[in-house]
Amino acid sequence: MKILHIVEAFAGGVLSYFEGLTKEQIKENEVYIAYGIRPLTPKNVETLFDDRVHFILVRNFKNAWGTLLNPKAYIEVRRIYKEVQPDVVHLHSSSSGFVGRWMLPCRKVPVFYTPHGYAFLDTQVSALKRLAYFSMERLLGLRHVTTIACSKGEYEVSRKITHRSTFVSNGVNMEELDNLNKSSSEANRPFTVCTSGRILPQKNPTMFNEIASLLPNVKFVWIGDGEERQNLKGLLTSPNITITGWKNREESVRLMSECDVFILTSLWEGLPISLIEAMYLRKVCLVTDVVGNRDVIDNNHNGFVCKDAKEFAEKIDKLESDSALCERLADCAVQDVRKEYNTVVMSEKYQHIYEKYVVNS
Repeated sequence: MKILHIVEAFAGGVLSYFEGLTKEQIKENEVYIAYGIRPLTPKNVETLFDDRVHFILVRNFKNAWGTLLNPKAYIEVRRIYKEVQPDVVHLHSSSSGFVGRWMLPCRKVPVFYTPHGYAFLDTQVSALKRLAYFSMERLLGLRHVTTIACSKGEYEVSRKITHRSTFVSNGVNMEELDNLNKSSSEANRPFTVCTSGRILPQKNPTMFNEIASLLPNVKFVWIGDGEERQNLKGLLTSPNITITGWKNREESVRLMSECDVFILTSLWEGLPISLIEAMYLRKVCLVTDVVGNRDVIDNNHNGFVCKDAKEFAEKIDKLESDSALCERLADCAVQDVRKEYNTVVMSEKYQHIYEKYVVNS
């Protein structure tokens, strides 16, 4: 099949998702990615992929709202579709999903949409803006488009919007992680807690700081950077926090490998790639009780789901002194990734869904 992916937010976890997915899809299909550039999109982004993947820069994709309100973006997406003439179109994230569902002939070609975290779940924006996001999703849910949620929780949310919905859990490239995992000796290394990604309100850096302040003898590392850095480096910030800044892929995996516990304090998620990677790297994972996080972390089976900073701190304190518990949780986490949350399984499920709709179109 000729598959056209359209994505405006080509950075962060979505970028990692595409790197893993296309390595599998390109084995059987002709793959195109029409993408926009965000501030965090690597300058050499196309070189991170298999040479057989075709790239199309969408020049009128200018962040979420800048894309939604730009008529040229709609015209450009329609033109790209006509030039590629794909068998399948897959839209990713809210703004791409909005533009694509308006402009593409959804009854002529199978069109799919993956939100990667619905915008209306953002508790940091006004109730009016959340209602606007939800209303747009409800309106476009009437189009002949199938939503493929990236987690079971996102699927349950999608069912409130459209009856044309299914889900395929996000996955990571295990072979790549095996090659990159070069953790150093644990001798004389302090017990370390880390997280990974962009420092922005969604990731709740305020709670991350609060947890660190409750555990002054534990080292905390944020692998990444972002506009909310001041919430971690202000005058009241816990002194046991280190912010690494943006690192390349190999260095990021190395830093995570050298930690003991991985935490996500997110306010909402789709299904975070960083969490699945941490699980496969045998980090004990603690997460907030939100969609995406609780879909993959089964409390006291492969990690812990925590309700507040105090509970995070209590669990971390227990893990520091209980190596047997750490081993049990890590073993279960790795088994779950090998069974469900990897790019091989993810790609096979997408392929099955695509082929079913292509045959019936």
